[in-house]
Amino acid sequence: MECVGAIDQGTQSTRFVLYDKQCQPLSSSQVEFPQIYPRAGWVEQDPLAIWSSVTEAVQRTMESAQEQHGELRLMAVGITNQRETTVVWDRNTGQPLYNAIVWLDNRTADVCHKMAEQLGSRDYFRPVTGLPVSTYFSAYKLKWLLDNVPEVAAAAAEGRCCFGTVDSWLIYQLTGGASGGGLHLTDVSNACRTNLMELAALAWHEPTLRLFGVRPDMLPQIRSNAEVYGDVTVDGPLRGVPIAGCLGDQQAAMMGQRCAVHEAKNTYGTGCFMLLNTGSELVQSSHGLLSTLAFQLGADAAPSYALEGSIAIAGQGISWLRDRMGFIADAADSEAVASSVQDSGGVYLVPAFGGLLAPWWQDDARGVIVGLTQYSTKAHIVRAMLEAICFQTLDVMLAMQQDADCSQLRILFVDGGASQNNLLMQMQADILQVPVRRPTHLETTSLGAALAAGIGVGFWTVEEAFQDLKHNTGGTLFEPQITAAAASRRHAKWKKAVQRSFALADLTRDLDDDSEQRDDAAPPKTLAGGKESAAAAEQPGS
Repeated sequence: MECVGAIDQGTQSTRFVLYDKQCQPLSSSQVEFPQIYPRAGWVEQDPLAIWSSVTEAVQRTMESAQEQHGELRLMAVGITNQRETTVVWDRNTGQPLYNAIVWLDNRTADVCHKMAEQLGSRDYFRPVTGLPVSTYFSAYKLKWLLDNVPEVAAAAAEGRCCFGTVDSWLIYQLTGGASGGGLHLTDVSNACRTNLMELAALAWHEPTLRLFGVRPDMLPQIRSNAEVYGDVTVDGPLRGVPIAGCLGDQQAAMMGQRCAVHEAKNTYGTGCFMLLNTGSELVQSSHGLLSTLAFQLGADAAPSYALEGSIAIAGQGISWLRDRMGFIADAADSEAVASSVQDSGGVYLVPAFGGLLAPWWQDDARGVIVGLTQYSTKAHIVRAMLEAICFQTLDVMLAMQQDADCSQLRILFVDGGASQNNLLMQMQADILQVPVRRPTHLETTSLGAALAAGIGVGFWTVEEAFQDLKHNTGGTLFEPQITAAAASRRHAKWKKAVQRSFALADLTRDLDDDSEQRDDAAPPKTLAGGKESAAAAEQPGS
């Protein structure tokens, strides 16, 4: 049986999925890996742990597939990955020079503020890269590494520092690494998220490189999303298979949903990402969205562009309810707990844990819960978290309609883990006042990577991928069940809550210093009987 494989390297786990000629999944495995939180707002990952999760997922899937289907002929492998996460490694040894800095990390807030002041505008780069100045993008993470990690600065000065997003790191490892002449490549969809690529030219922009102090020899070569990059050379079940496709995870999901021009998809993963296909037109946003690549399906193919609204906290907010707050035992429990109340009881939760992305771009925002009363329960807060995902999506959709000068979307295609939550999807349709369609196969990100790789080796044509194989009519359709007036009233209240979250970053600043002051403070004096002295009790705040 002929098939195509997809490495889906996400923020919290890695999947490897095999697809047959009809785009049906044959076998898959998922491997989680740890997140590292050195300080408040900092998020890191071990690049070697990422690579290990890939090799383990591939091995498990191939063993399972052979047990179920016998011998398979793997025609190509595609890669999709968490975007903006930044990796630097030594060209001579192949070893990481620092942990990967994850896309939602906000340590570069000061870098961004200083650069915006220096350039005179947060939108300085938009005409070239399509992106505002933000902690989100890789160039600011790379600048922080060059300025703050001596090992990275030394490697850059000596011409042995390789920079890349996770796709580049995986391609390098798959094609042999330092000992095997590993290829240093990326694709247009990942390159455009660094803030170093010129969108119109699909090439690194040298004036921008100079502003960030980035040497060209640090950068990977940019390729299209569907072409043969090279063969896998490391030992294992993929050895000899061509790597023929690569897309950032959100572009891969758009590919997997086969979104036509002026169709949009929303992926509910760690974050939430809504993309609208604008076709050959590169639309510059004036409403807080990102202009980005959708895909380029061949080295000589014309690119397709998209508008994107990136929301930092979606599924991760549900994980926070489970892991940090203890409100639910499992992520799947969020639906039952939220359904135990009819509404959020006037509670609104803005999950701006590390700032707000589109369309607000407020990196000094912090999470708030407002509207609490004695009536409020954990169920109201859980429901408010689900509603926050829906309201943020509405904010993005309204901005898209203004930027693209198009009327209300006819339908929203959805995918990702949290889209399995029926209550969340119904609330999404209610708040958007737009039907929401969830496909039968939710892993559209891995499917998009497989489609790109299949196109890259001629396993599918572009026409087959977008027409003959299109399956957007399947799955489950959620229709709005509340009135437009009710949705509008609730959105107005949400916007009041969002305003309350702005300019709160100072609340979490200098926490280490505050902790040291507490440790050094003298304990309160007590009398022989163990009670506080009268003098101590009279002090303000005692």
